[in-house]
Amino acid sequence: MNHLISSKLGYLYVSLAAVLWATAGSAAKFLFNRGMTPYQLIQLRVTLAFLGLLIWLAGRDRQLLKIAVKDLFYFMLLGILGIGAAQFFYLFAISKIKVAAAILLHYTGPIFVALYAAIFRHQKLSRNILLALWGTVAGCFLVVGAYNLDLLSMNRSGIVGGLLAAVAFATYTLLSEYGMQKYSPWTILLYGLLFATLAWNVLHPPLEALLRFYAPAEWIWILFIAICGTILPFGLYFEGINRIRSTHASITATLEPITAGVISAVFLGEMLSPLQIVGGMLVIASIILLQWKRDRDDP
Repeated sequence: MNHLISSKLGYLYVSLAAVLWATAGSAAKFLFNRGMTPYQLIQLRVTLAFLGLLIWLAGRDRQLLKIAVKDLFYFMLLGILGIGAAQFFYLFAISKIKVAAAILLHYTGPIFVALYAAIFRHQKLSRNILLALWGTVAGCFLVVGAYNLDLLSMNRSGIVGGLLAAVAFATYTLLSEYGMQKYSPWTILLYGLLFATLAWNVLHPPLEALLRFYAPAEWIWILFIAICGTILPFGLYFEGINRIRSTHASITATLEPITAGVISAVFLGEMLSPLQIVGGMLVIASIILLQWKRDRDDP
């Protein structure tokens, strides 16, 4: 029974993470429209998120700050090739191509997670998992209205950025699952953010984005992205992976485009078309199928 409750919590945590990421995506678009670049936003995002999480964990439990020196290379891979790369390439894609196309490309990530698990971990992909995988991809295609997009005519660097975001998404999903054999999800997130911060203060002039002037409204959204769009969703996502498989977690995270569509409908008056609603139902049905299968398999 405890295992079943843990599984339920895992799906809940990942679902909440998807909602927060979707909200942060809309906030990022607002900042881009105000003249901020993806390089500045990624530097602000990871730097402020790292500092905020460091302060919180230091006050909560300093044992969570301890890691083995031999694991520094692992955290460097997680922070640079995983967390930092995923956030940057997703933001870069949004700045170059339509948000719908960027979301669609980003959420091919679960395919990479499933392929890795099948090839390198020899995990059997059951019929239900395969159905859920393709159901979420098809659902995302409909939700973002990709049938109206001409991908071949779009900015090539934006398309490449979207695909690299998907690879990085799979990278931090799999690496975090590996690290949780030894560390707390919050420890993994802290040091992943540390190396992402170091990387983006080298690749972009150190603290350049932090030293710029921002209007109060811009600071509100910057802090929102750092806390509610980075610390909380990544922490919840890693907590979810700790309870359910990485394949299940990555598929569940595809709730993000559905949430983004609902936010646009409620706050921007962009009503969902019938096909988009069908796509949303496909994603939700796929996640229910995934959870139902897991519950039946659990003792």
